[in-house]
Amino acid sequence: MTKIGFIGLGIMGKPMARNLMKAGFPLVVHNRSRGPVEELMKEGAEAAYSPKEVAQKAEVVITMLPDSPDVEKVILGENGVLEGAKAGTILIDMSSISPVVSQRIAAEVAKKGVKMLDAPVSGGETGAISGTLAIMVGGDQEVFDKCLDIFKAMGKSIVRVGSIGAGGFTKLANQIIAAINLEALGEAFVLGVKAGVDPNLIFQAIRGGLAGSNMMESRIPAIMERNFKPGFKLKLHLKDLNNALSAAKDLGVPLPITSLVQQMMLALTTRGLGEDDNGSLVKLLEDFAKTEIKKKS
Repeated sequence: MTKIGFIGLGIMGKPMARNLMKAGFPLVVHNRSRGPVEELMKEGAEAAYSPKEVAQKAEVVITMLPDSPDVEKVILGENGVLEGAKAGTILIDMSSISPVVSQRIAAEVAKKGVKMLDAPVSGGETGAISGTLAIMVGGDQEVFDKCLDIFKAMGKSIVRVGSIGAGGFTKLANQIIAAINLEALGEAFVLGVKAGVDPNLIFQAIRGGLAGSNMMESRIPAIMERNFKPGFKLKLHLKDLNNALSAAKDLGVPLPITSLVQQMMLALTTRGLGEDDNGSLVKLLEDFAKTEIKKKS
């Protein structure tokens, strides 16, 4: 089977890499901190000590990194993927970054005969562990077809949405919807709790109707338990909204509600909550109303 290199073994990357191994793909891994590398080595992965070494050993290289500068450094920087890649190597960036940066990187690696797909994901840690991520792919159809079995090992919904960068623009649309959904859930449940209704009963009453959502199912139970362990960090969602607003400015697209939620996330990040789950957005609304969404004992 195709030998895959995987760079970036964080909350999302490690379970995604693990699912590739479960599907039978030989894997070579690299991460800035060595703990996750050693963990996957015990499960059969091969270690590499630089992105360059990953590319030298693999036919397909996947990156799953926090932001645009990280991806640029890992791919184009010293000892980066491009230095080790050969003509015909396929690069799949599954990070959530600026689509413009994806397009720029793709143009640069193409000079060496390297093909690139941008393939950001949605589904959070739960989806990464279960292999049920939604994967939004931009790039050539031929390259996408070659990589489809790789994507199937990590995701349930896999859609090629256009040329390079289209995956990133689709992910930005996804993140706008997710952020505004979170804010709406916060407003709704704060209202109900302030009125004296048990939030668990609100959840049970609403979840099967038109207002039910995957976001509600994944976040409201955790919020009621006051569990803000990150499945997707608030600071990373803020980064995505920053990228969305930047792209919208360039395209002349007003995003008024996105701008508001971005400011709310920024306020919480400045309070030191950036490492918490994005569900912690409700804390700002709770502060406004002087109440707390908490399951009644």
